[in-house]
Amino acid sequence: MAFLNASDTISGQEGRAFATIGTQTVEMFYVKTLEATVEKQKAEVKTLGRRGVQHKATGWSGSGSMTIFYMTSRFRQMMLDYMHTGVDQYFDIVVTNEDPSSSIGAQRIMLKGVNLDSVIMASLDTESDALEEEVSFTFEDVLIEQSFTEPTKRTL
Repeated sequence: MAFLNASDTISGQEGRAFATIGTQTVEMFYVKTLEATVEKQKAEVKTLGRRGVQHKATGWSGSGSMTIFYMTSRFRQMMLDYMHTGVDQYFDIVVTNEDPSSSIGAQRIMLKGVNLDSVIMASLDTESDALEEEVSFTFEDVLIEQSFTEPTKRTL
């Protein structure tokens, strides 16, 4: 019987994220958590001879959120630029998961056309050891630049 080596699971701390905003690529070392999800849009379809409702995929929507340490003004400036000029900015984020103790290698995902939904413009919190902020976003496309490999299986 084969089983998964615990060492092949991926530590959430063993990752990196980079944003390409305009012509500048910046490491997003201030990210605490990041999650991007694709959700299918479906239509209900009723057909003759069937009482149940069927579903047909009609599209998709990409959205996400990240919790970041409150230590960069970049996103506030992007929102301020939009507020004052009406020109919105889209950018790409590349997220790499790579745990050196795992046999599955690295996975690198590019979120294309990331667009911010909301940004905290100012924050104070006397109860916080380190200020954080939640940033929600949408994205227009996804590329898998590198995939994990199959884990090494152990047998009894």
